Formats: sequence, structure tokens, C-alpha cells
Amino acid sequence: MIISVSADIVNAGNPTNNRKKMDQASILLKAYYEALYEQLAAAKDLLAVRIDKLLRQQIAELETEDFNEKKYKAYYDACLAFVEERLETYNPIGIQYTFDRIRTAQARQLELQLDWYDSRTEFEALMELVRTNAEPDMTEQRLQQLAHQLIKQAGAFPDNSIISAYQAQPALSKLPDYIVARAIEELIR
Repeated sequence: MIISVSADIVNAGNPTNNRKKMDQASILLKAYYEALYEQLAAAKDLLAVRIDKLLRQQIAELETEDFNEKKYKAYYDACLAFVEERLETYNPIGIQYTFDRIRTAQARQLELQLDWYDSRTEFEALMELVRTNAEPDMTEQRLQQLAHQLIKQAGAFPDNSIISAYQAQPALSKLPDYIVARAIEELIR
């Protein structure tokens, strides 16, 4: 893991326990994203196979006429591109760590406006789990354990939002997100 935790550095200059807990939660959230990145990067080939199977099943369930192999290939390629996009989202040296707080909040609001699903409730639940599970003075090993525990409990954000929104209102335009979310969840849980 790239994140290296030193209790002395993390807690330096933070006079209140509340601030320490927030810092620990922030570190745990980053470890969660990093663990997701590592798991998905290591399993890209497995994801591709699972995506193929899920996509074919879902297309058959939608009973879409005239869905030839060329269209299937386009949807499959879109799914693989979404996997790459998700990897970049979770990448520990990726863009989420380069923006300052204001830009991060602005980027989050833009994302919420662009997405066809609403992930706010899922994110709030994830953050509650992170705050509840964060511990003072987490060692690197404990941090990794907690991050993997979060993945087992919460899944990969925002998969639950994507899956439930698609199931409530299936549509071909939502299919690549849905297939990727399902494949990821099946892989990590």
C-alpha cells in the first residue's frame, strides 16, 4: 500500500479527540479506496469475463430486438472503459487526492448532477461506517484489515446506488454502469 501511517504525524497538531477521529476516518477512507483499486487492478481479467457473462444475460432479459454482435461489442467495450474509469477513481495517486477541499466538493456536486443514479445516501452510509470503524493509532496492517472489512460491509461505492437505480428502471443507456457494478460486487464480496 502507498499510504503509510504514522500515529505521531497523523495526530501532531490536532488538539481535540474529535479532530483525531476525523483524521483517522479520512485515512481509513483513503485506505478503502486504495484497497478497492488493488483488488480491481489485480482482477481485471476476471472482471472482463464476468462482464461478458452478465452483459449477455442482461441483454437477453431485456429482450431487445436487433441487438447484434456489433452492438454487443460496443456495450462490452463501454463496460471495459467503465472499469478503467472506476480504477482511476480509486487510484491512490489519482485525481481524488490532487484536488483541494473546495474543488473536491465542486467535483462531487457535478458528479451528482451528471450521474443517472443518486449515490448520496450510499455515500453517507459509507462515511458512517468509516467513522464508526476508524480507530486511533491504526497500524498499517490494521488499516488494511479495516479497509477490507469496509469493502465486505459496504461494497464498492457507488455500486449499490447504480444497481438499485437500474433495477428500478432498466434502460440500455444505463446498462454498462449496471453491468460493471454487478461484476465488481460479485468479485469483491
